[in-house]
Amino acid sequence: MTTATPGAPAWVADLMDTLGAPGAGLAIALENLFPPLPSEVILPLAGFAASTGQMSLLAALLWTTAGSVVGALALYGVGALLGRDRTVALAARLPLVKVTDIEKTEAWFLRHGTKAVFFGRMIPVFRSLISVPAGVERMPLPVFLTLTTLGSALWNTAFVCAGYSLGDNWTEVTAVVSAYSKVVLAVAAAALATFVTLRIKRRTQQERPKGARGTVRQATTAQQPPDNP
Repeated sequence: MTTATPGAPAWVADLMDTLGAPGAGLAIALENLFPPLPSEVILPLAGFAASTGQMSLLAALLWTTAGSVVGALALYGVGALLGRDRTVALAARLPLVKVTDIEKTEAWFLRHGTKAVFFGRMIPVFRSLISVPAGVERMPLPVFLTLTTLGSALWNTAFVCAGYSLGDNWTEVTAVVSAYSKVVLAVAAAALATFVTLRIKRRTQQERPKGARGTVRQATTAQQPPDNP
């Protein structure tokens, strides 16, 4: 398969050549731990491999979903070990970040965490990162595993089946998902830039009145005529 898949990283093709469906699952587990790894390549490639008879379609779906769950569970463990107190302490050291920001984020997650974990499995980068706050907040493990399995199964099934249906043209899937990933990253970057800009502007406005009052006071004093002897 390696020579027939020019769009795939060599290590991914090698894993599937050597291990079959478990290799696809291992690649997806690593993708969860290291988001820059290309899930938009791994999933349709697994589907293509199934179309050639290298693995069964059902095995590709089961193993890639298992890999998603294992990778997410590892990041959940990182969040659980880190804990809320350490997370708050670390985040509070970041420039422009306040403890109130962390508390608002925590409150939002407590209200919408289940939806975030489920739908987050279908959003690039966020798909991996959402497991950490779930661990920090100690979302019940059965709930986390159920939501992660369902969300991952939907995402994986869509792209594995697309690769299976397209056969030799499986790379067409990667082009679509890559465009989707770029849009998501652009929106995230714009949101971060807006947050930083507003926070700097607010800090400047809070500091300006003190300096301005001092400047006005100095100017008024300088303009007063000296007392007559």
